[in-house]
Amino acid sequence: MLESVTISRRQSEIRQSLAELVGKENPTEDETRSMSEMDKEYRTNETRYRAALVAEDEERRDAKDDLETRSDKEYSELIGKFELRQVALMLDEGKALEGATAEIVQEMRSHGGYRGIPVPWQALETRAGETIASGTPDPIQTRPIIDRLFPDSVAARMGAQMINIDSGAVEWPVVTSSVAAGWADGEAANVAGPAAFATTDRPLKPEQNLGVQMKITRKTLKQSGSALEQAVRRDMNSAIAVSLDNAIFLGTGANGQPLGVITGQSTYGITATDAAALATWSAFRAAVVRFMTANAAGSPGAVKAMIRPELWSLLDDTLITSTAVSEYDRLLKNIPAANIAMTTNGLAAPAGDPLETQALLTTSAGGVAPIFVGVWGGVDLIRDPYSDAQSGGLRRTALTTADVTVARPAQLELITGLELEAGS
Repeated sequence: MLESVTISRRQSEIRQSLAELVGKENPTEDETRSMSEMDKEYRTNETRYRAALVAEDEERRDAKDDLETRSDKEYSELIGKFELRQVALMLDEGKALEGATAEIVQEMRSHGGYRGIPVPWQALETRAGETIASGTPDPIQTRPIIDRLFPDSVAARMGAQMINIDSGAVEWPVVTSSVAAGWADGEAANVAGPAAFATTDRPLKPEQNLGVQMKITRKTLKQSGSALEQAVRRDMNSAIAVSLDNAIFLGTGANGQPLGVITGQSTYGITATDAAALATWSAFRAAVVRFMTANAAGSPGAVKAMIRPELWSLLDDTLITSTAVSEYDRLLKNIPAANIAMTTNGLAAPAGDPLETQALLTTSAGGVAPIFVGVWGGVDLIRDPYSDAQSGGLRRTALTTADVTVARPAQLELITGLELEAGS
């Protein structure tokens, strides 16, 4: 224990003892002597306390980083020991949870209400080193703070940030004012007049529920622990990632879905430009220029692009006249390959005559993500032992609540009318 902490505790004890003695109208000689000694000790401790703080200052600075991240690291290591196999056995046989799994479940229950067994989002990540045969699982260490759902999801690659909310709605105030500086026109003239500092709230509300139903047969329940562990995690990972990716970009805002970025382009105020021509790098370049002139991106390398495979095929097949350089090569020359996400889940299939597709560009400005995905708590796992009771199986429903919002529409650009073929 630090010396300053020890001294501080002793000072509290002295104050408590003095308070008891001072309250007496006629203290005895021993009590008067005791007050004098404690008063002297208290003044001496004050000097010692200041000296201890000075001596410990360097130690505190050296330990600052470790103290700030220790709790996150310890919880992440605890998450690495979470076993979905225990959750399945508890739902099936009523077997009590134990170890790190029980500790995590108890912690999550203390922060929110769950009808079933809460499962942390980090536990759904597919872990390296786990096998379906005999052997000891060797999961990788989970990150201290999780800010995205699954590393391979399209939303994560496009810069979407996952926000975990305990309860209630959360609003993100975004600056929308047009405060400008101005020069004083003369020695006694005033500078630019006052302008209101305005913000717009971007709310995340717990109004959309996503559910996954899994049917586990008796054979699956009796398999080896690591096999069930990996199979359940993989299935839940894939199902939730696919559904969330689709909703983040193409959610209708109706029938229980959140309003997706592309579907709600006009609602969010995102700029949409109709290329109205055969898809080329120039259409992307124009959007990148708009980003840079709006001070949303400092270079083309800061832009992320989401395209469909059909668009990639066309760009890669379209060569510049008298060269072996394709339109896709020109795209990669300016936007790194790591910033390009191809998907058939986040963008609608090409349609129309001529066949047209879309592309979404995003950038992170000032450390602010272009898209916020709010999730409330963890995954609520509920058991249904009756529907498949005749076959000895178990049916489970995994529920989560999520919402989507856009912080600054200037950080997104939608390119429409990218033609994949010549008109008939």
